[in-house]
Order: sequence, then structure tokens, then C-alpha cells
Amino acid sequence: MSRQELSRWTAAILACAVLSMAGCGANKAAAPAGPQAVPVKVVTIQPSRVDESTQYVATLKSRDSAVLMPQVEGQITQIYVHSGDRVVAGSPIMQIDPARQQATLRTQQDMQAAKQADVKLAQQQYERVQGLYSAQVVSKQELDQAKASLDSAQAQMQASQATVRQESVQLRYYKVIAPRTGQVGDIPVRVGDRVTTSTLLTTVDQPGALEAYIYVPIEIAPRLKMNLPVHLVDGAGKVLANSRVTFISPQVDNTTQSVLAKASVANQKDALRTAQFIRARVIWGSNDQPTVPVLSVNRIGGLYFVFVAEADAKGGVVAHQKAIQVGQIVGNDYVVLGGVKAGDKVVVGGTQFLVDGVPVSIQEQSAPAGT
Repeated sequence: MSRQELSRWTAAILACAVLSMAGCGANKAAAPAGPQAVPVKVVTIQPSRVDESTQYVATLKSRDSAVLMPQVEGQITQIYVHSGDRVVAGSPIMQIDPARQQATLRTQQDMQAAKQADVKLAQQQYERVQGLYSAQVVSKQELDQAKASLDSAQAQMQASQATVRQESVQLRYYKVIAPRTGQVGDIPVRVGDRVTTSTLLTTVDQPGALEAYIYVPIEIAPRLKMNLPVHLVDGAGKVLANSRVTFISPQVDNTTQSVLAKASVANQKDALRTAQFIRARVIWGSNDQPTVPVLSVNRIGGLYFVFVAEADAKGGVVAHQKAIQVGQIVGNDYVVLGGVKAGDKVVVGGTQFLVDGVPVSIQEQSAPAGT
């Protein structure tokens, strides 16, 4: 190769090198900048007063409810009221067939009349013997026998009178009456049904105060104390009534191994009903615990996570995803049992667009969590 050709090749190689360096510089200048900060809102975790509570299913029972059960057996012949009727004390509720009892009473009354005749005869006999004894016609023994016959006849008459009274009282039981003023409950029996002394006829309730029957497991029962706060709540957690423990059973229920606690319920406006099942929240105490808004919590694979805005080494702010342990829900917040602490800034909006370590910019700081 001649010197001239070598010069041309060298010039070409240098030109390529220059172009290559220029291209690299251009690519370097066009390299994209770092990720843009994501605008977020945060809340600062603050301790808040949280009730330590346990929720049970309680049964409401009326303190002014009378359960009507017959005191005699027989067939119902008439029902005077309907479910829901208002009655006053002494009003007839239903009639049980009294025919047999009426016949028994008449028999006893006839026997009483016979006993009265026996007494009258024995009295006359005694008076006659007494006169003869005074005239020394009969002996003292005959007088004593006449007196004994009179005493026996009088005792038998008194026994017969007692039996008549007893059967008369028994006859009154065949008409079931209202023991108090109130509202008639459900009537499960019908005319023609045969009832016994264990048959439920109906109830008569007076609207007003109720009692919540709460069965607390024996393991937790030692924490029960008089006047512990009790909140009756609905399915959504709304408080329907506030109360306190008014009774703690000294015995354990052998079937459920639980201890009965009662809480009086004023039941204003009759919002609650007898025999209603309701959630009773027993408040054991209160303490300060951090809380986070429910909307800030993500649940992944059964675990709970939040994004916390923290300063990085470059002076910026990044979002770090942290696992937390949550407790009960109080209002719109989770009680935090671990994972974050008071003073941490928790992201409350747009968490679905965040990844761990992404830069963020705090656009607006909401009210501190727990306020």
C-alpha cells in the first residue's frame, strides 16, 4: 500500500472514531432523568384513647314480663285476646274447660251439706243425753260418747268446708287472667288444644327496661367487675344503648362453662325487644395506642401493609412499604399493634400507585391519625 493510501485509511478511521464519540455523547445527553416524585397526602400517627373490649352475643330479657302457664290441665274452650292486645291486670286471657272441676265442686258441696246435717243431729243427741244425765237417768259414759260424736261430726264438717274452699280456688284457675297491665305476646295455643301445667300460653309484657344477659367464658370471667361499661351495638358497630354490669353470677353455667353477667338497658323509645339477640361489647379498660386510617392499609396475602413517607439520604422523601399488625377497628381507623410508631407519616391516598422506595412529595398533610 502506498503512503497516500495509508493516509486516506488513517483519516477514515479517525473520522469514524470522532463520529462514534459524538454519538456516545449525544446518547449520554439524552439519557432520561430519575423518576418523578409522586404527590401524596399523609397523616402523622398520634396515640389515641382506645377501649380494650370484647364482644359477645347477648340476649335481651324484660324485667317486667310475665310468662303465663296454666295451673291446671284441660282443654282450651275460649281465648279472649289476640297477640299484641293491651290488657289490664285481672283481664281474662283464656278459658280452660271447667266442667269436670265444677262437678267435683258440686260433689264436695253436697258432702258438706250432709256433714252439716250430721252435726245438727249430733248436737241434738248431745243435748238430749245431757238433759238425761242431769236427771241422773243416763251414765257419764253415755254423755261422753254423745260429746265425742258431736266433736267428730264437727271436725268432719270443717274438713268438708276446707275441701269445698280448695275446690273453689281450683275452679278459678280454669280462667287464665292477666297478672299485670301490659301487652299480650304471641299466643302459640289454639281453642281445642289440651294444655298442661308446663304449656306456655302467652306472655304479658310491660314496655320499658330490659336486661342484657351476657355469658362470659370462664377464662375471662375474673376480669368481670360491677359497673364495667357495656355497649349494645348493631351489626354495623353503631351503639344502640350504653349500660353497665349490674349483676355477676356467683356460679358457673355447667353446660357452657361461662359466667352470667347482666346489664340493665333503659330501652328508650322501645327500640329493643324482649328475647332479641344483640351484640354486647364489654369495655375492660382504655389505653393510648397508635391508629392508622383503614383506607391507608393494603392487605396482601393475609398481611397488612402501609406506606410510610421517610426522608432519604439525598434530602428527599421516599415511600417505604412496611408490614404492620392491626387490632380492632375503632371508627374509621385500625388500632396498630406493631410495625409503625407514633410520629410516622403514613400515606393515606394513592397507595395503589406506589412501590417501595419511590420518591414522593407531600402535597397536603391531613389531620394526625387518632384525632
